[in-house]
Amino acid sequence: MTATSTARTHEVTNQPPPLDGYDPLRCDPAVADGVARYGGSAALPALGELARLAGSAQAREHGRLADTNPPALRTHDRYGHRVDEVDFHPSWHWLMSRAIDHGLHATPWGPDPGPAPHVVRAAGFYLWTQVEAGHGCPLSMTYASIPALRRAPELAAAWEPGLCSRVYDPALREPSTKDGLLAGMSMTEKQGGSDVRANTTTATPTGDASYTLVGHKWFTSAPTNDVFLTLAQAPGGLTCFALPRVLPDGSRNAIRLQRLKDKLGNRANASSELEYDGALGWPVGEEGRGVATIIEMVSMTRLDCVVGSASTIRAALSEAAHHVAHRYAFGTRLADAPPMAAVIGDLALECEAATVLSLRLAAAMDSEATGNERSLLRLALPASKYFVCKRTPAVVAEALECLGGNGFVAESGMPRLYREAPLNSIWEGAGNVTALDLLRALSKDPSTVDVLLDELAPTAGAHPVLDDAVVRLRAELADPVPERARRLAELVALCLQGSLLLRHAPNDLADAFLVSRLGADGTGRTLGVLPRGTGTRALVDRVTPDIA
Repeated sequence: MTATSTARTHEVTNQPPPLDGYDPLRCDPAVADGVARYGGSAALPALGELARLAGSAQAREHGRLADTNPPALRTHDRYGHRVDEVDFHPSWHWLMSRAIDHGLHATPWGPDPGPAPHVVRAAGFYLWTQVEAGHGCPLSMTYASIPALRRAPELAAAWEPGLCSRVYDPALREPSTKDGLLAGMSMTEKQGGSDVRANTTTATPTGDASYTLVGHKWFTSAPTNDVFLTLAQAPGGLTCFALPRVLPDGSRNAIRLQRLKDKLGNRANASSELEYDGALGWPVGEEGRGVATIIEMVSMTRLDCVVGSASTIRAALSEAAHHVAHRYAFGTRLADAPPMAAVIGDLALECEAATVLSLRLAAAMDSEATGNERSLLRLALPASKYFVCKRTPAVVAEALECLGGNGFVAESGMPRLYREAPLNSIWEGAGNVTALDLLRALSKDPSTVDVLLDELAPTAGAHPVLDDAVVRLRAELADPVPERARRLAELVALCLQGSLLLRHAPNDLADAFLVSRLGADGTGRTLGVLPRGTGTRALVDRVTPDIA
């Protein structure tokens, strides 16, 4: 006779409910306020719809599945024919389809961009990539490619309608036969990295306006996209080229995928090494002007680095705030324990500062036709990319710790965010490259200093800590040297964040940010160390998700 155990050793108590069915826009007022501030109010209903989908159990599960089932390379078919295909999990395609349906890849360039299109698109990208960051890469590259592609009007006329389409069409076909297109970028090589002038890929004219490319590219993400912008050495120097995967006659271009990278994070996205084995390409811009051409793409993708890092910070904050709202220890709800409230409150400060800064940069993109906004971006964009992306790993690590041991377990989702956190700091120029770009911008156009200071002027005298920081910033701007480039980038970003918060956030929030980041005790500290008397309850309530 078998005895039936009645022991209840696995009764689950004191665990938070799943963070499913919440609205990430509702618990993030900085986003809606920013979109409205810059003229995008008409898009808020659509952003709300996207946000609710992002917070749904369905979307969150697709994000998990896409990450835990990474893409696989198929170089040949069963008969030995070269196919160079990548197989993605169905969840990848689900995520891509929804993102493109909401225009996160190209709306600002389309026939009906609407008001404040870069701000609206940045807000949507921020909300949606909280679900899964890897599929943001092909969206960003498509977004960044179109302004550069317009330097080749015939190619732009042929491909831009497909690139701006809101149809996701992953099939491998000649671009003119597809309902929607995606673009990629293939720039770096193993011997050069960020030093693209050291590229060795060659481009030889064929005599009919096309070139044949031969070379090896070290990092090419989303290699199954339809069109790629790449750099190669033409007779006239380093030049940008556009290469379709399928040529106008329907044959496959000679783009050979060698392997997929085994990456720390961003695992849902395929990043590859590839060979150009006599691949056909067409020039984008003049021969020898390749770097000038790709600078436009770098600006766009650096904006997405800032927005994407803010999104990762927000995703981690939501997980941490939700956990502590439902978990008890030592007889106290964690969210009510002063040390924990200080940590969540500090994470909220970091998130809001990153968010208002990223939306301000997007607004500058919307107004880039004006000289001042273009000049502001020359300084603010590399500084913001440096600082916000550099902060993300530390912020995510602190959020992970809020879950204790549970946060270290993959099922919590926090390790995925932690593995993702360093990426944007490396992509489009690691820290030193980005900080030195700030010095290069100052050298090329010293008037950018006045534009930056004009941006900070509305809050002059509003807070003594910010005033002192601007004095330090002026001193660094007056003597910009390479060994201080990181400090300059840090000060530019922090002063911009502080000024924006003073103008657009609750007073207590702005004060806590300024004192903790730029005050006398604001350097070399850990997160969760806030000024004495900070109202952490309001900070925590402001960002805690409300599950349905």
